[in-house]
Amino acid sequence: LKQIATFDYGRSYSTKQDIWTLVKQTAPVSLVLALPGFLISNAISISLSLFVAFWRGTWIDKLIVVVCVLMISVPSLAYILFGQYFLAYQLNLFPISGFSWGPELASFIALPVLIWIVLSVGGELRFYRTVMLDEISQDYIRTARSKGLAERVIMFKHVLKNAMIPIITSLVIQIPFLITGALLLESFFGIPGMGSLLIDAFNTSDFPVIKAEVMLLSMLYMIFNLISDICYSLADPRITLK
Repeated sequence: LKQIATFDYGRSYSTKQDIWTLVKQTAPVSLVLALPGFLISNAISISLSLFVAFWRGTWIDKLIVVVCVLMISVPSLAYILFGQYFLAYQLNLFPISGFSWGPELASFIALPVLIWIVLSVGGELRFYRTVMLDEISQDYIRTARSKGLAERVIMFKHVLKNAMIPIITSLVIQIPFLITGALLLESFFGIPGMGSLLIDAFNTSDFPVIKAEVMLLSMLYMIFNLISDICYSLADPRITLK
């Protein structure tokens, strides 16, 4: 309880370093990997969800849904091994592993970010598609069509705007996990972020590090839950903060 109140978790059993020094060193590394993947995957998913919602019920919609199901059915480890063996080793398009803050940073994180996007888009697209279809079935959309509004205006000005509540929930709740890292990606690609730090702590029974990361994730999760509630009131004037 004292450690929670003072944010002082002591030193790592393995490295003898101060816990918060380790967090300050590894959190930026995790963000450099996670932030591009998070932004690109959600941009792709939201854009495609509007597209498939527009073509709902057609072969395009069905094909994209099938592809999404196939994407989320493949284990994440299979994507990592495929990327490392074929794209990095066989085709030599990316480094197999490693990390550097220098000019080679982009080349080191390109493949992990690509895999992050592939892992994320399938599930996110299915979720956002469901959200968009729920909005399209509302009465105000039929009213907008009866007034002769263009479909593009309906999709972007009305459907997307009114679907922002579940979209905000999905986006904001993902943010704490960006800071704490992607466990498998960091471990397999030798990226010294918080995910790798946590896996090393599990392997060595480094309990101070485990406690610190679990508490950090818990606090961030509560903070961003609160932020999502505040964002609701900004996105929908019918929602007030009391």
